[in-house]
Amino acid sequence: MSKDVLIRNIDEETLGKLKKKASANNRSLQAELKLLLESHAGPDIEEVRAMAREFIRKYKAEGRKFSDSTKDIREDRER
Repeated sequence: MSKDVLIRNIDEETLGKLKKKASANNRSLQAELKLLLESHAGPDIEEVRAMAREFIRKYKAEGRKFSDSTKDIREDRER
């Protein structure tokens, strides 16, 4: 369920920068602000690390192994 938020007393300089950024990204001011808020509210580095650890734990629990990609990376870099 979506909710509306009202932010009061934004100074003109900040509002101008936000409008300019929205225009540069071909978005409305509302869409730009929504994207900024959603990205800022995303997981922090510790949450991402915890998700990665859980993924690795499940991967290993299934008996799967990570391959050594060193050779592939070197070949790719030599192209």
